[in-house]
Amino acid sequence: MENGWRTEAAGPFFYSQETDSGTVWAVPPFFSRADNPAIENHEDDFLYPLLTYERYGKQYRWQVGQLLSFAGGGETEDAPTKRFTLYPLYFQQRSANTNDNYTALVPFYGHIKDRLMLHDVFFILFPIYSETRKHDVVTDNYFYPIVHVRHAEGLRGWQVWPFVGREHKDVTTQTNGFGDAVMNPGHDKSFFLWPIHLRQHTGIGSENPETIVAEIPFYLATRSPQRDSTSVLWPFFTWIDERGKKYHEWQGPWPFVIFTRGEGKTTSRIFPLFSRSHNTERESDSLLWPLYQHRQLHAEPLEQQRKQILIYLYADVSEKNTQTGAEKRRVDMWPFFTWRHDFNGNERLQVFAPFEPAVPDNRGIERNWSPLWSVWRAEDNAKTGAASRSLLWNLYRRDTAPAHKNISLLFGLFQYQKGGEASRTRWFYFPVSQTKPVAQ
Repeated sequence: MENGWRTEAAGPFFYSQETDSGTVWAVPPFFSRADNPAIENHEDDFLYPLLTYERYGKQYRWQVGQLLSFAGGGETEDAPTKRFTLYPLYFQQRSANTNDNYTALVPFYGHIKDRLMLHDVFFILFPIYSETRKHDVVTDNYFYPIVHVRHAEGLRGWQVWPFVGREHKDVTTQTNGFGDAVMNPGHDKSFFLWPIHLRQHTGIGSENPETIVAEIPFYLATRSPQRDSTSVLWPFFTWIDERGKKYHEWQGPWPFVIFTRGEGKTTSRIFPLFSRSHNTERESDSLLWPLYQHRQLHAEPLEQQRKQILIYLYADVSEKNTQTGAEKRRVDMWPFFTWRHDFNGNERLQVFAPFEPAVPDNRGIERNWSPLWSVWRAEDNAKTGAASRSLLWNLYRRDTAPAHKNISLLFGLFQYQKGGEASRTRWFYFPVSQTKPVAQ
C-alpha cells in the first residue's frame, strides 16, 4: 500500500488509482493502463496476455500473445527503428540507418540481425543453407544441423553430424576496452559417432587447460589443474575432485545419490527421501521431495530464504538487507491467499490467489485479473499508518488513517465517516446523522 488514492466502481470491474509508482486505471479483465513518468514507462493490456503494449522512453512494443509483435524506437532520434515479427515465420526491421534493415520469411529466404542470440543469420530454403555469425565466428550450415563449416581468426572447424567433426582454435589475443592485450585460449575438439566418442582440449594457453575424453556411455573423464572427474556408465556413476573449489563428490546412481565432502561444499542426498547441501554462501534442503524444500543464500548484504511445500501449494520467500535491516517477505498458499511485506514495511493480503503463487510479481496478472477473484483485500501503509479492508469487492470496506475513518456497507448504501471529533452517517446516500466538533 503506497501513498495516494484509489477509486473503485461496479464491484471488481473498474478501478483507478494514483500512487508514488504512477497511475493505473483498469476495466478488468478487458483493459488496463499504467503510467510511471519517473521512468518513462507506459503499459496497456487488452485481455492480458492476449494483446499488450509497452513503452520505455523511446522504445515501444506491441505484442499479440508470444507470436506477433511490433516494436520500434532507437537509442537516438536520428536512427529510429521499427520491427515486426510473426514468430517464427517472419522477421522485419526498418531503420533510418539502412545498414540495420533486414527481412526474413522462414523457411524461404532472409537475413536477421541481433536476434535469436546471434549477431547475424542469413538463410536460403532453411534448413538447406544458412550462415550465422556470433561475434567473429561465422558458421555455414548445410541441411542444418547435419553439415557445417566454421571459421574465425585462428579458428577452423567442420562437422558431418552425427558421424564425425573437428574444430581447432589457436591461442589469440585481442585488445579490450582499456587498450590492453587480452589472451583468448585455444581449443581442439573432435567427435566420432556423436555422442559416443568425444575428445576435447580447451583452455589451451590459459592457467587451467582442460581435457575431456568420452566413450559414452561407458566412460567419461575430465582432467585439469583445478578439477578431475571420472564417470563410469555415464551419467550414473561419477567421482569428482574439485581442487579449485575444495571438495570431493561421489554420484551414484546420479541424480538420486550424491555425497560431497570438503571445505567448499557438503552434500548428502538420497532422492527423493532427503537432501542437504551447503557451502559458505548457499544452503539447500529437501525432505520427501516435493513435499518440503528449503533454500538459503547469504551474500552480503543480501540474505535470502525460500521455503516451499509441494512447490506452489505453500511458499515463503524472504529477503533481508543485513546492512540496513530492511526486509521483504512474500507468503503464498495456492489457491487461497498471497501476502507480502515490502522493504518499506507496507503489507498486502489477498484472498483468493489462483495464479499469483505461480507467477509472483506479474504486473499484468495483478492489474487485470487479481481484482476479479480478490474476495478479501487488506492493505497497510507503515509510513502513514493508513489501512484498508475490503470484502466481496467492497460489499464491506473500511479505510482508516490516524486522522480519519471511513466504513461502508452494501457497496456504499451505508456510509460512516469520522474525522477528529466530527462524524457523519449516510443511508442510501442521504445523511441521517452528523456531529461537529465543539467550538473552543
